[in-house]
Amino acid sequence: METPLRVAMLSVHTCPLATLGGKKTGGMNVYVRELSAELSRRGIFVDVFTRSQDPCVPHINDNALGLNARVIHVPAGPEAPIPTNAIYPYLPEFVDRVLAFGRQSGLQYDVIHSHYWLSGWVAERLHEIWSAPIIQMFHTLGLMKNRIALSPSEYESDLRIETERKVMRIANYLVAATPAERIQLMWLYGADMHKICVIPPGVDVRHFCPVPQAEAKRVIGIPEDNQMLAFVGRLEPLKGVDTLLKAIAIVKEQMGVSAEKLCLSIIGGDSDDNDPEIQRLMDLREELGLGEFVTFHGSKSQETLQYYYSAAEAVIMPSHYESFGLVALEAMACGTPVIASEVGGLAYLVQDGVTGFHVPDRDPEELADKITLLLENDTLRREMSIAAVQNAQRYAWPRIASQITELYHESIGWEASGADTNL
Repeated sequence: METPLRVAMLSVHTCPLATLGGKKTGGMNVYVRELSAELSRRGIFVDVFTRSQDPCVPHINDNALGLNARVIHVPAGPEAPIPTNAIYPYLPEFVDRVLAFGRQSGLQYDVIHSHYWLSGWVAERLHEIWSAPIIQMFHTLGLMKNRIALSPSEYESDLRIETERKVMRIANYLVAATPAERIQLMWLYGADMHKICVIPPGVDVRHFCPVPQAEAKRVIGIPEDNQMLAFVGRLEPLKGVDTLLKAIAIVKEQMGVSAEKLCLSIIGGDSDDNDPEIQRLMDLREELGLGEFVTFHGSKSQETLQYYYSAAEAVIMPSHYESFGLVALEAMACGTPVIASEVGGLAYLVQDGVTGFHVPDRDPEELADKITLLLENDTLRREMSIAAVQNAQRYAWPRIASQITELYHESIGWEASGADTNL
């Protein structure tokens, strides 16, 4: 009988169980959580190692991700939330604690699957001891973020970029979410093209599925005759929420009286009015006269998000950079068209004129035109809704997990499992 795979899943800077929408939580959290749960269902043993941020949370969580998956909260540095860039000095301690856990548990891992550059640094050190192959996924790239940064405060450090380069050299395989990211890895970093596998993130189509719009509006407390638009994601400059607010101001002026039933729900961000980006966006809302049109809801659970998606006429993603854009995929699985900047993964994920629209980033006028077109054309919206649901099925987690599992097998020299890799 074949011995089950055992995977060390590294998510150093953010826990897959954390509430989404905060400064350090987003698509990567969903990815690690959902992939680990799907692998667990297949009989693969997964230990997710993440930095402990709360001494009151048990260091080992045995049941959050399934029968064969655990979340291991590793004490490294203060057991409290700290800025992502402040975690680096504690990585050696993180490595020592993971190695100690493996020794005390008598475990041997077949594969190290690391996420983000900090986890890649840890993976290299663990590989030196365990000799297990490294599968690396970056989720975002420092050089790409620097290309769209508008101020020095938004620039990523040289340390991050050099670490990314080194991890690309030593990893056995690099997982790119889209063909665009594959090109970025080769063009910006000189990564070996033969190491790069394009495997997109998945979506839980059992959870994210269409809910009748009237029912969804009742659940979240939106009047049934309102037309709601939604933004979901972290509130940081690269998400382009300021462009969205400017576009809503244009839509409001264009639609006149009929815009009185229009509202925008902004979901994400910590409930902290002292956050400079949230304060900047709130100030812009008031400056544009959108106080009664735009509501900041803070973070919402995955259980609630499907109702916001289903209640919305469209989900808007005006990002300046997205390596993939998981929010767009979740929205489409719920039957909601997506209007998104034609950048990164969004250019591949959203089919222009079919499941939503592409717009240039930082272009509020074009964004407003597409929002108005969708709001005023029920037939178009219904057609896009049907197409969006159909397209999302291609990204169901069982299909994506099959490709990841095959990559694990290839990395350790096992015979390929014959998984369907055609998306």
